[in-house]
Amino acid sequence: MVSRPVEISAYEFVVLSALRAKQLLAGCVPRVEGEHSRSTMAQMEVAGGHVKRAELVVPAPPLES
Repeated sequence: MVSRPVEISAYEFVVLSALRAKQLLAGCVPRVEGEHSRSTMAQMEVAGGHVKRAELVVPAPPLES
């Protein structure tokens, strides 16, 4: 069992792990060593800080002249 870091909510941990597992299934290279299932590998990567959420950057609306 992979322990979730306290600074990541349970919801965010599950979503990040699921998205990373999808990437691993598509052929991305794992960022941690070991022989584990893709879902466990994804959880290990998120818990270890190898995979993080990208911050959303919303561009400012254009200024009118």
